[in-house]
Amino acid sequence: MNGTSGARPVRVGVVGAGAWGTALAQALARASKGGEVLLWAREAALAERINQTRVNDLYLPGATIEPGVRATSDLAQLGELDALLAVVPAQFLASVIADLPDRPRDLVLCAKGIEATSGRLMADVAREAAPASRLAVLSGPTFAHEVAAGLPTAVTLACSGGREQWDRLAPTIASPAFRPYYSDDVIGAEIGGAIKNVLAIACGVVEGLGLGQNARAALIARGYAEMLRFGLARGGRAETLSGLCGLGDLVLTCSSTSSRNFSLGLALGQGMSAAQALSGKSSVAEGAATAPILADLARREGLDMPIAQAVARLLEGSAPARDVVSDILSRPLRAEQEPAA
Repeated sequence: MNGTSGARPVRVGVVGAGAWGTALAQALARASKGGEVLLWAREAALAERINQTRVNDLYLPGATIEPGVRATSDLAQLGELDALLAVVPAQFLASVIADLPDRPRDLVLCAKGIEATSGRLMADVAREAAPASRLAVLSGPTFAHEVAAGLPTAVTLACSGGREQWDRLAPTIASPAFRPYYSDDVIGAEIGGAIKNVLAIACGVVEGLGLGQNARAALIARGYAEMLRFGLARGGRAETLSGLCGLGDLVLTCSSTSSRNFSLGLALGQGMSAAQALSGKSSVAEGAATAPILADLARREGLDMPIAQAVARLLEGSAPARDVVSDILSRPLRAEQEPAA
């Protein structure tokens, strides 16, 4: 793989062969100019089919896999690589990463969520499961099928190791069509990615109920206010949340059925239960697991997050979609911008 000038090429792998993991492996292979990218799939049969047919028929059937990508179901094969992109669903990150040998490496977290059992962000989960790793977060407005096709994409790469880590990772990841932008705000990058999934469910509900584009635009704006409120309370920075991994990702996922979370909300708005909407899906809508714990954290920390709480109520089935939206619309009138504390 590419590295800084004169340095040994960075050996890189992707942990997780879902749609997003496969797309990132594609991007890394294009950036490598001939280097090999290892892609770990939990299912041995899927890894074999990817290698034989050059297609991930289960998660990303429309994309032809780059020649530089080699799939494996043996996690140990990734253990000695210099950098790993962890793209397993947020709720499984701890168990998968713990199965890797713990050694110094760059571990780039690409799952967007909050651990439901603990309320921890992914960086906190990874610090416990892989304490020797140097953590970074890759997040931004990214539909997997577009990245896999080589369409122009920009992301935030938030590096806990600062510029030194960025100088190592950016050349490995970047290509003309896949452009990372530097940040050192790991918390802000993680919170933007996690909360936008919950807000995308809410926007899908608005679409399912036929409430119109005005309502969706208002929900995006008020949802961003909730994202900012939570992010600042957790130590993230406003400029991070206004960038690619916050507002940029929010606008994308709240506007298209290509978003799994938006599609889940659409089904809820059209009258399906959460169990019905989630059943039989091979891919994961991360917001379904994030919403309940996010709403609980907001309550415990005294943060006003009515949209997140409404999505949590919908997912638990305590009220139909139209009633939940009605409750939001009947909230007390107030100033749009709160005074700074």
